[in-house]
Amino acid sequence: MAFTRRDFIRIGAMAGGVAAASGLTTDWWSLQARTIPDPKTDGDHVVPTFCELCFWKCGVLAHVKNGRVTKITGNPAHPLSKGRLCPRGEAATALLYDPDRLKTPLIRRAKRGQQVFEAVTWAVALDETAKRMDAIRTKYGPEAFALFTHGWGGSWFTRLMQAYGSPNVAAPSYAQCRGPREAGFTLTFGQGLGSPESIDIENARCITLIGSHLGENMHNTQVQELATAIGRGAELVVVDPRFSIAASKAKYWLPIRPGTDIALLLAWMNVIITEKRYDADYVAKYAEGFDQLAKHVESKTPEWAYPITGIEPQLIRDSARLIASARPASLIHPGRHVTWYGDDTQRLRSIAILSALLGSWGRRGGYILPSAMELPKYPGRKPQQPARAVADRREPSLYPLADETLASGVCDATIPGKAPYQLKGWMVYGTNLMQALPAPQQTEKAIQELDFLVAIDVLPAEITGWSDIVLPESTYLERYDDVWAPAYKEPFIAMRQPAVEPMYDSKPGWWIARELAARLGLHDYFDWQHPLDVVRWRVEAAGQSLAKLRATGVVQGARVPVSEEEGLALSFDTPSKKIELFSSTLASAGFDPLPDYSPHPQPPDGMFRLLMGRAPTHTFGRMANNRLAGAVYPENELWLNTLVAKSLDVKNGDRVTLENQDGVKSLPVRAKVTERIRGDCVYMVHGWGHTANGMKFARHRGASDSELVSRYATDPVMGGTGMNVNFVRVLKAEA
Repeated sequence: MAFTRRDFIRIGAMAGGVAAASGLTTDWWSLQARTIPDPKTDGDHVVPTFCELCFWKCGVLAHVKNGRVTKITGNPAHPLSKGRLCPRGEAATALLYDPDRLKTPLIRRAKRGQQVFEAVTWAVALDETAKRMDAIRTKYGPEAFALFTHGWGGSWFTRLMQAYGSPNVAAPSYAQCRGPREAGFTLTFGQGLGSPESIDIENARCITLIGSHLGENMHNTQVQELATAIGRGAELVVVDPRFSIAASKAKYWLPIRPGTDIALLLAWMNVIITEKRYDADYVAKYAEGFDQLAKHVESKTPEWAYPITGIEPQLIRDSARLIASARPASLIHPGRHVTWYGDDTQRLRSIAILSALLGSWGRRGGYILPSAMELPKYPGRKPQQPARAVADRREPSLYPLADETLASGVCDATIPGKAPYQLKGWMVYGTNLMQALPAPQQTEKAIQELDFLVAIDVLPAEITGWSDIVLPESTYLERYDDVWAPAYKEPFIAMRQPAVEPMYDSKPGWWIARELAARLGLHDYFDWQHPLDVVRWRVEAAGQSLAKLRATGVVQGARVPVSEEEGLALSFDTPSKKIELFSSTLASAGFDPLPDYSPHPQPPDGMFRLLMGRAPTHTFGRMANNRLAGAVYPENELWLNTLVAKSLDVKNGDRVTLENQDGVKSLPVRAKVTERIRGDCVYMVHGWGHTANGMKFARHRGASDSELVSRYATDPVMGGTGMNVNFVRVLKAEA
């Protein structure tokens, strides 16, 4: 759905006359209490905090002068940034000072989809939100209201939903991103990989990337560690239909036919087992099911895999031997966005099994087992158990190994007849569902069935245009959030705190959640006046100093053994208490206990498989309208094979449009004609092609891959949505 210029003129005109009603003051924020001198830059002080422009949450230093953030640098004391930032992190000021930011609460004053909003005070917006939420609670029960959330600040709204009585809290980062990885590794080793992933790149001697564009997706710490590993002589094996940046550094590049990764992984296992290149002592000590695995892959030779994958047998053998030669410091990177074809849990199971053969789980240079600092929960009132279960699947037996709520299933539960009960209200925090969920046409259909939709965001993205009420949140540089203590090889506690006061009439999420709770009669669940009350209690209960944490942004704990080489005793939380190469859990659930290859549909004549990825400057919705990062990468491009382009009479730089198998067309996008991609697929960076008029910089720049993903294949094991199943034809754009 496109926004019109008139729609946002209405919003802008009405916003000018709205009075602020924040209830926040400079004294309340205590801005002077934790500033420290900044003699090395143009600022007068620096504020340590952590980033929210992606999920990595790097430690940053916000340099401030005369009440304005002048620049962002990496916090050298923080284990995830180590004093360095990615291009996204350094561009944070462009979000803070984005002229297109949401500036005041908005209420829709016409039929949903017509985009007629009125700017109102916070009191009016919060009263109306609470009234509509209470109406749903009274008429349908609290379970009929759902929260979609992305970002650390969403924890306040998760708490609100728990108090309200709804189990329907979902993050697209699970079913649309990393879920199959967590399921596959849990089935094999008894635990998932978490975030940040528990991998030891810097000490690896061989790193294998399978469809993971490390360096382009810019997971900051991992990129730094990759550079360290390569500097020490580590070799790279890259499996990718596209010659990525990482592929240019690799000893072996395997330009695989999309959708055939499991066949390659099975062929690698065949070589490593038949040539006895696996870690026999490790497998004998820790694993079970080896005999079944060996028999299973006996026929999966490189010659068998060649016509499937397009990779020549000798290249399969040579790369397998290199991978095995570096064991146990041979890391098969698990990836992050792994929802590809609908058999993704089994593909990640294949990676986990291969890693077990290499003996790299729990070993230096492979998969390490980190720990977290103890951080007790704030002792607030505990919510009661919801009366009904999560509505994310039609039957409880579906997707039996999903251990988080499925965002796509919650969306489906809003359409009559698709779930045990119908959802009637949504709260959407920090995620543009029109690009985050597959089949946006289905998302629009679900929204039209809602009684109420409220969005809490920083930017006027497409989802805010569908909302009944829009609540403008402060950016991460303007607010406190709860403290964070992830499992990591260097355990730490990190703090988010404001560098400047909230701009315009935006408010921090904690304040919005607490005010809504009060209006809903749930104030007992937010029995504190300020988030520092929560932070102080938790930090001091952990035996740490809040003053030190505020001054440095991070407190590190004692390093503990994370690998067998450091004295860590390996254990596995599987039914057998061993690494399960053969999964009895899968077998009892009716699935293949060992991964097997099944062919996927190939592109029809004249069409190409649509592949998507990331760019260092442009990932995630909070970067969509960033003018600073956009100066470096102003729009996405369509990677198109040179010979294919010639047959289509498309030249480098020509504008083309894409039309998928269901007749959905994209906005025009510039063609990048290159030999660095296979001829049966095309590739584009995710997150462009916005139609929201309020995002004046991003609007109509490039094309949206999301709108072309009108189909997806659901993973039967955990419910992930495989999105690499769409095909497109390339058409020259009309003038």
